[in-house]
Amino acid sequence: MKKNVLTTQIIAGKYKGKKVELPSLDVTRSSKARVKESFFNVLQFDIIDKIFIECFAGSGSIGLEAVSRDVKRSYFVEQDRHSYNTLVKNCKSIDMDKCQTMLGDTFEQTPAILNSLKNSSDELIVYIDPPFDFREGMEDIYEQSFKLVSNIENENIFMVTFEHVSTLEMPETLGFFKLDKTKQFGKTSLSYYTDSRNN
Repeated sequence: MKKNVLTTQIIAGKYKGKKVELPSLDVTRSSKARVKESFFNVLQFDIIDKIFIECFAGSGSIGLEAVSRDVKRSYFVEQDRHSYNTLVKNCKSIDMDKCQTMLGDTFEQTPAILNSLKNSSDELIVYIDPPFDFREGMEDIYEQSFKLVSNIENENIFMVTFEHVSTLEMPETLGFFKLDKTKQFGKTSLSYYTDSRNN
């Protein structure tokens, strides 16, 4: 008996309507379509030719949406092997040439990616969507995520966005970054941070 495969669709851009497979909901939680839509509506054309980094990538639906909307390249970091296999499959079905996938801990892989892009003339968009409530041993995941952003030294960050549980109080500043705005969608919110050095 074939088990049902959960999917979501690319909302817009050159791969609009293409299906993206979702991994087991036991380990990841897919970004809701309206959250995703709102995020890309905020960015609009600012996303073109940027480098996109999706931490806690799961199926990669955010980074692949970014690929569909003409980012130069998307980096994906995912720790769960099953989710990672799904991610790679999705990248292959969309545009593997624009995807760089990493299997491993976000808190190790993301700083390495940022460091490798430190002297790049490209601007970076970082999307951080920690698992809210599913995995054991994740209690301090937001603290670690805040620390990750606080330690960023790159001067080429266009924006850092957190997708988070709405009840969480987000810090006004994280290192060089300051909270620009938060938009709420029921239990989920998006908080946008920009580099205070650029203002």
